[in-house]
Amino acid sequence: MSSADAKTDGAERLQKILAQAGVASRRASEDLIAMRRVTVNGKVAKLGDKADPIADVIHVDGQRIVTDANLVYLAMNKPRGVVSTMADDKGREAVADYIGNISTRVYHVGRLDADSEGLLLLTNDGTLAHKLMHPSYEVPKTYLVEVVGPLPRVVGRELMAGVELEDGPARLDDYRLKQAIDKQALIEVVLHEGRNRIVRRMFDHVGFPVQRLVRTAIGPIKLGDLKAGRHRRLNAGEVAALFKITDRKGRGAAQEETIRETPEVYED
Repeated sequence: MSSADAKTDGAERLQKILAQAGVASRRASEDLIAMRRVTVNGKVAKLGDKADPIADVIHVDGQRIVTDANLVYLAMNKPRGVVSTMADDKGREAVADYIGNISTRVYHVGRLDADSEGLLLLTNDGTLAHKLMHPSYEVPKTYLVEVVGPLPRVVGRELMAGVELEDGPARLDDYRLKQAIDKQALIEVVLHEGRNRIVRRMFDHVGFPVQRLVRTAIGPIKLGDLKAGRHRRLNAGEVAALFKITDRKGRGAAQEETIRETPEVYED
């Protein structure tokens, strides 16, 4: 994209945009451009080029850079008993009660029912949120599942092979027994589907109702040691990793659309 081709509305010097995004100083950003390490909308940038930080897609060394200062990306550890909405007409604790004074409205990426806990992603980037939730992008979600044991090995094989639920077949992408002590078993499972209470229904189907359910990862983003009820901003590398997984998995996927809150849809 040359400066002659750049948009007149909102266009700024590319090195200024990179510096404001925290990539490097303006001088160092000029070096990145000169070394052909920067692309704008898929084209290698040149010194002197301009771009629109809101409308244009900018990569450095193949990594998508968030240049729109208005975009917010958060990770939250939802406690048990909190509903995955920004407000609740029944007066229950909701996500908004925990994220403080965010200057813009954010939406949750996927949902956890009130009895489940763990990682929620919150953003006002509707395009990315849609990709992360759309089944065609196959973004994996990881959960820790606690059930009453002992747990026969056949349970894992059955869930990996697939079970028939009332709304169609479902199967896990991965199943690992993490711990088995007396009458308690802890299993780590991975799946990319997002149907209503799907993890709980799958374990109900094989005769082992879930006692506790914690989502520990969404794609490359991990819950880590984030305490219950707390949230943090994703760093630039984490946001870039989300773009990467949706760009890689979603080629040819359905047309993008802005995400809307859908209280009837859950992802656990």
